[in-house]
Amino acid sequence: MPDITRRDFLKLMKGTGIAVCAGAVAAPVVAYFYPTDLEIYPAEPAFVCEASELPVGEARTIPFGRYPALVINTPDGLKAYSAACTHFACTVKWNKERGDIECPCHDGYFRVEDGSVISGPPPKPLLKLEAETVEGKIYVKVSEA
Repeated sequence: MPDITRRDFLKLMKGTGIAVCAGAVAAPVVAYFYPTDLEIYPAEPAFVCEASELPVGEARTIPFGRYPALVINTPDGLKAYSAACTHFACTVKWNKERGDIECPCHDGYFRVEDGSVISGPPPKPLLKLEAETVEGKIYVKVSEA
């Protein structure tokens, strides 16, 4: 084994540190330009839950492609929307007490009936999805209309 001087050891450590830092900076940049192959919205309906697990007045947020989906059981039936706020894509949530959908990031509010904006900075309504019950199971999918 060759003798290594203290100076050579420090040069080796410096080079290793530079390489690690360069990799730490380069990895997110490369990941930004080559994102994972995740569909914005899935082609197939996504399972939400058993119909008995979602009583009237309750909601579920589920993974649905790149953005989650929000499914609400209202007295008028199931309502489903993309849970990505149209302002900055924060995840919206069901506010049972107010009876509307809210974005906690910037106080945006949406109507549960149609996803339209009540107040706040969101420029557009939420994307409406289609919720259906098949054999006692709730599924959500992208609306065909």
